[in-house]
Amino acid sequence: MSDLRDLYQEMILDHSKRPRNHRGLPDAHRSAKGYNPLCGDRVTVFVKVEEGIVKDVTFEGSGCAISTASASMMTETLRGKTLDEAKEMFSRFHALVTGTAEETDDSGLGKLEVFSGVCQYPTRVKCATLAWHTLKAALEKENDPVSTE
Repeated sequence: MSDLRDLYQEMILDHSKRPRNHRGLPDAHRSAKGYNPLCGDRVTVFVKVEEGIVKDVTFEGSGCAISTASASMMTETLRGKTLDEAKEMFSRFHALVTGTAEETDDSGLGKLEVFSGVCQYPTRVKCATLAWHTLKAALEKENDPVSTE
């Protein structure tokens, strides 16, 4: 179990130090801003949607390692998904990090399973979910900034 935990930590550190898709998206169809006042994380999520498919998703902002890694891995996971699949991924990820996920052999989250231990640290849940809540606001075309408070 320790080896698996080490692998998970290594993956989170890699994505926090070298985030994927950390850039603006000038031709985005949707975007939203999010803020975590507890630790100062800020994120803007950009989404390009064509024919109900997430063609591209990127983010800008700054935050702690958990927040940045979560945003980075989210962008990798959602590209090519339908809007409904993206919303379902939000629900599954939220259940995983809040500890409310049902026990199954396959959560459908793939690499995002690395965040399963976050539920043991309630203050870190807001860090892990900030980009996801911001994504959800972008998909639903909400105009108000997202706050974790």
